[in-house]
Amino acid sequence: MKGMLRFIRGYEKESVIAPLFKMLEALFDLFVPLVMADIINTGIAGGDVGYILARCGLLVALGVIGLACSITAQYFAARASVGYSTALRHALFAHIQTLDFSAMDTLGVSTLITRMTSDINQVQSGLNMALRLFLRSPFIVFGSMVMAFTINFRAALIFVVAIPLLSVVVFGVMVWTRPLYRQVQQRLDKVLGVTRENLSGVRVVRAFSKEQSEVDRFEDANALLTRLQLHVGGISALMNPLTYVLINLAIVALLYVGAAEVNAGLLLDGDVVALVSYMSQILVELVKMANTIVLTTKALACAGRVQAVLNTTPGMTFPAALAGEQAAPADAPAVRFDHVSLRYAGAGGESLSDISFTALRGQTIGVIGGTGSGKSSLVNLIPRFYDATSGTVVLMGRPVAGWPREQLRGMVGTVMQKAQLFGGTIRSNLLWGCPGATDDQLWAALETAQAADFVRAKPLGLDEPVEQGGRNLSGGQKQRLTIARALVKDPPILILDDSASALDFATDAALRKALRALPGSRTVFIVSQRAASLMHADQILVLDDGRLVGQGTHTQLMQSCEVYKEIYESQFKKGGEQ
Repeated sequence: MKGMLRFIRGYEKESVIAPLFKMLEALFDLFVPLVMADIINTGIAGGDVGYILARCGLLVALGVIGLACSITAQYFAARASVGYSTALRHALFAHIQTLDFSAMDTLGVSTLITRMTSDINQVQSGLNMALRLFLRSPFIVFGSMVMAFTINFRAALIFVVAIPLLSVVVFGVMVWTRPLYRQVQQRLDKVLGVTRENLSGVRVVRAFSKEQSEVDRFEDANALLTRLQLHVGGISALMNPLTYVLINLAIVALLYVGAAEVNAGLLLDGDVVALVSYMSQILVELVKMANTIVLTTKALACAGRVQAVLNTTPGMTFPAALAGEQAAPADAPAVRFDHVSLRYAGAGGESLSDISFTALRGQTIGVIGGTGSGKSSLVNLIPRFYDATSGTVVLMGRPVAGWPREQLRGMVGTVMQKAQLFGGTIRSNLLWGCPGATDDQLWAALETAQAADFVRAKPLGLDEPVEQGGRNLSGGQKQRLTIARALVKDPPILILDDSASALDFATDAALRKALRALPGSRTVFIVSQRAASLMHADQILVLDDGRLVGQGTHTQLMQSCEVYKEIYESQFKKGGEQ
């Protein structure tokens, strides 16, 4: 948890001023019972109205000064807590961006969203409360005890007994509930995961009429969260009645001892009122402290969960600069796999086994195979989204592990299997590939991706708004725009991971023809389950259950690879008619 304190840097002044002003406010509060005692003992007992009014004016002044101190403390506490949470959220988001795909798969998206939102909000609230009350409340409690000793020694001994008993209750509940609040946040992760999955797949849910089963699944997860929250809430709820019982017993004892002291002439009536006021102040402050501890306990549990993500180290590292020769050999192949295998974290078996092939510059490489055969896994190794478990992936004559991250990703343009667009405009999405691209370059990429016609048909053209996730576009339009985005980047290696699945055959054929007509020696990887999309590739890789079972041209594979032949014949009638 010490590592979490570094995010307060820049707000040290506010973190000191806030509790100091709260303690100053508490100091003025401690004087109030003494002034009240003075009014009773001198003003009321002597019937001196002027004295009473003067002391009442002093009470008003103490109240105004205390209010000013309280507002000042709240202002600086808010600045410190909001600044802290802002720095923490920025650091967490930046750290998540450094994590590789394996770490993201392990942590889970719903967990990371909870850490970024709910957990950090809890940390912010806990820090705000801690800065304002964690010093003020103990100061009032022990200050009241000290002030009681200045009034009467015997009566003050009741404070000495009551305060430790109250502390045992307060801190005992805190120790008891802290691990339970951590479990509450974990259950919240599960509820968020179910909610996110249900909302992202709402069309599938409705298509299969599974609304009720999804409601039941959500209710089951939410019921577990509710039961645990009720359990923790019940434990936390014990704090207030227990503290009230102890305080009221202390007040009864205080009145009993005070009455005896008054009868003996050792204590005045106003002093008894002051002692009761101090005990009441202790009650109020301990209730505040109890609530502060509950909130701080939640905040500490949440801070631990955020720290766990920050402690998650990326599974792969990138060199800061190229070692040795800066330029790759001109005759080096674009991509070479040398006995490459891949096993995902937590997987029972290998997703890829002993894959070896070479892709020359300017070639079009097709990757085909059944569902789950490892097609996406293979192309994800090229930009190093994952590290091979064994073997070597070589890019432009250099192992991918030897390329700096920016240079590696700059050489590879990837169009993911699932089309993903961001809120903004068509132009802003295309400029992800190259921020400095001109309109001519954008339109050229759209022409190649077969997207220019529907973009021109939009009222605002390139400046047409795109909703989050591209909700206002069809599946085919989204796929074509993501292809155009990769083409704007103009990479030497282009990967199309089943990115034309939503396109009709005519558009798919036009896209492949346009890609072949592009100038330069670009190496293109096309992942598809359509044999027609790959028939004209320079080299076709056939995968089956993670193994490379065929490699060659369409004609060669039709003669030598049964898996490819079965795929082709399942899509084309025997005799070549479609």
